[in-house]
Amino acid sequence: MQKLFDENRIIEMAWEDRTTFDAIKDQYGISEPDVIKLMRKNLKRNSFKLWRERVSGRKTKHRTSSQTKTPRFKSYNQK
Repeated sequence: MQKLFDENRIIEMAWEDRTTFDAIKDQYGISEPDVIKLMRKNLKRNSFKLWRERVSGRKTKHRTSSQTKTPRFKSYNQK
């Protein structure tokens, strides 16, 4: 039961545009190629193809590319 829940959560995180593959690796210990295999196994063929097109080369799916100088949720009025 726990493994199924973890797989569902990993798929959910991978589907989100703002969740990096590094965050998934930190939380679950699963590398990007393993996430891709999991997605291929659990999604319909067309859904997987659409997801791969969307995340391929996307800056926000890789931590080093998505980091900015200003933290994402910090207000400019905040010190």
